[in-house]
Amino acid sequence: MSTENELTEFFENVAYNLDAIYRELRKTDYCFKTAAVYNFERPLHRPLPDTEDLLKQLDDMVKPYGYVPLSLKMFYRIVGGCNFCWDYETEENIRWRYADPIQITSLDDTLRSLMNDNSFEEMYTDMGYVSIPLSADYYHKDNISGGEQYAIRITETPVFDSEFLNEKHNTTFMNYLRIAIDNCGFPQMQNPENSGEYLSFFQRVKPQLKQI
Repeated sequence: MSTENELTEFFENVAYNLDAIYRELRKTDYCFKTAAVYNFERPLHRPLPDTEDLLKQLDDMVKPYGYVPLSLKMFYRIVGGCNFCWDYETEENIRWRYADPIQITSLDDTLRSLMNDNSFEEMYTDMGYVSIPLSADYYHKDNISGGEQYAIRITETPVFDSEFLNEKHNTTFMNYLRIAIDNCGFPQMQNPENSGEYLSFFQRVKPQLKQI
């Protein structure tokens, strides 16, 4: 993928697919969080009206360490944010255990978290690079103590896409989105206990999705 037009088409298809998956999950009475206080809690939200101003703030924040990959900026411009995690506070019996529902936190909440944390200098000292957390890991999503958050790596030079860190597929942010869409929003759906109900959901939803 080498042009911004191709990136635009990619993320437009991501947005379309997430909408389709969300609609089908709602038909199954999937337990989304309904009393959201912050945008990152919402199953889906559209790009924020002040997205460009917030992206400028993000650029300024990471400027001493590198560049925000264009792929993340395009996600925030075109998709907005998503959180397909089961609301275990409402219903503790999670439907599909360890399936790792897709979650990419909203731009405003990403900035809020980074401003409160302010650990870039320490991270750079320890790792030689910094990253932006975007999602809980699959244990935390199931209300189990887990590992580090999934995060996109900030790069030394401007790039279209970058590594998506701490996630088991060891891939880039855009390829992670491909994997998530290929599995109808659940990139680690491997628990045999989930196979029957999930397979029915997958067979109904997958034909509705656009290839990315």
